[in-house]
Amino acid sequence: MDVTEREDATKNAPMWWGVVRRPEVVLAGFVISLLLVVCFSGVGGWSALTFSSQTIEAVKDKADVMAKDKLLGGLLSSEFDEHSCLSRYRAVLYRKTSHHLLSPYLVSKLRKYEALHKKCGPGTPLYKKSLEQLKHNHSTELECNYVFWSPIAGLGNRMLTVTSIFLYALLTNRVLLIDQPNDMVDVFCEPFPGTSWVLPDDFPIKNMWSFHHRTEESYGVMLEKGLIRNDPNVPKESLPSYVYAHLPHDYNTMSHRLFFCDEDQLVLRKVNWLLIRSDNYFAPGLFMIQQYEDELRRMFPFKETVFHHLGRYLFHPSNTVWGLITRYYDSYLAKADERVGVQIRTFFWTRLSSDDLFEEIIRCAQNEKLLPPVNRTESQPSDTEKRRISKATLVVSLHYNYYEKMKSMYYEHSTTTGEIVSVYQPTHEGNQQTEKQSHNQKALAEIWLLSFCDELITTSVSTFGYVSNGLAGLKPLYLAMSAEIDKVPDPPCRRAVSMEPCFHSPPNFDCRTKKDADTGMLVPHVRHCADVNDGVKLVD
Repeated sequence: MDVTEREDATKNAPMWWGVVRRPEVVLAGFVISLLLVVCFSGVGGWSALTFSSQTIEAVKDKADVMAKDKLLGGLLSSEFDEHSCLSRYRAVLYRKTSHHLLSPYLVSKLRKYEALHKKCGPGTPLYKKSLEQLKHNHSTELECNYVFWSPIAGLGNRMLTVTSIFLYALLTNRVLLIDQPNDMVDVFCEPFPGTSWVLPDDFPIKNMWSFHHRTEESYGVMLEKGLIRNDPNVPKESLPSYVYAHLPHDYNTMSHRLFFCDEDQLVLRKVNWLLIRSDNYFAPGLFMIQQYEDELRRMFPFKETVFHHLGRYLFHPSNTVWGLITRYYDSYLAKADERVGVQIRTFFWTRLSSDDLFEEIIRCAQNEKLLPPVNRTESQPSDTEKRRISKATLVVSLHYNYYEKMKSMYYEHSTTTGEIVSVYQPTHEGNQQTEKQSHNQKALAEIWLLSFCDELITTSVSTFGYVSNGLAGLKPLYLAMSAEIDKVPDPPCRRAVSMEPCFHSPPNFDCRTKKDADTGMLVPHVRHCADVNDGVKLVD
């Protein structure tokens, strides 16, 4: 992934193995069962209850887990067959409970969307009717309208872009469909119950991967050539049956940037089919469109939870990927008292050497007290009366050397605090191979493992890191990355002000004046990113 990639509390607590209403009821039931076993076994009498105190404590812990809401407070639908996608309802057993409030209005919007998708999705009569209209050269009044996506760049970028497009679909009452390449098959589960979001193979628009900023069907080019007028009163029948919106990092002409303007949105809403290609998390741009302000405010009273909620709603690893995740977690991370994730991405434009980057990582982790310093002068265990806390460090990188150095450091030296630090790295692919299914499966597994950690250190600019901390609901520590600095920066990292991903290439355009402007200064809650000078992100 280069720089271009990338309210209620629990009332009832149904779990994947049954319906549990209150954990104290579960615990009481267990204790009663235990008493019965003791009374009728004739072994140990009341002393057996003392002997089983650890078991009771274990059950208390299990009851706490069972009290978690597998539907994430109503975010997820209960209509799915659990076994078709194990991760959907079981991830709650691994990831920390989210403390970010979920709007009931967003929940209602998601249920309405699911009903719409089921009514209009592939294979339905209404879809077939819309498909026939697509073959004509103009839009018309239809019950179902669509926005569809064709992928660009790596997995992180794809997840961020799909989230942005789904938010757009919620705002515009469109059905989201995806052009799924072979490298994305068996990576994610279907997100909407009783239907599919994958475009069928016989979809009439071909070679969408080749669309670019000068494609004839793009909204910007049509505007330039006078084939479309950005007049809100333009008749629907005068508009083409589909339009391409070009929103990758190179959409720098005014005509393409008009996508984020109110008048142009009023025109685009009349088009039956809208194709979007992007490698950006452009959700912050939607907050600049006045006609969507009220809906966005009601869906997201806390602005920096957009990706956190929508990402956990949309993305669920396939059973194949879930197997990778759970086997690794249970083998290496489950027994640790604390889990620290370190995501390392190197870019061709940075001047920092690998040795300096490793030093930056260690300084960050130790300064922020995520990992303890080591005794450089002796290799014997530290004498400490404190309980020896175990910390599992998960290193995620395309390269092996950072893991090797960290593992050797904590293997060859004791820690000054007496804490036990173990270091793990699931894969080291060497380079990004987005075109390979297995690569994407492993990448998604690592994103989920990072999202199960208690603390995260991620690389600035990296969309892989954005997705991980967004799903975790954490404000990570960002490693400083710069094209100008060739030594370890001071400070080596800083805490993000928001857990939202950065919109790397905002329009920087004022729709009212039709002139260039600073996107980070136009509307509340959209401010500049700490890791990308020109980028913007949602903040509260």
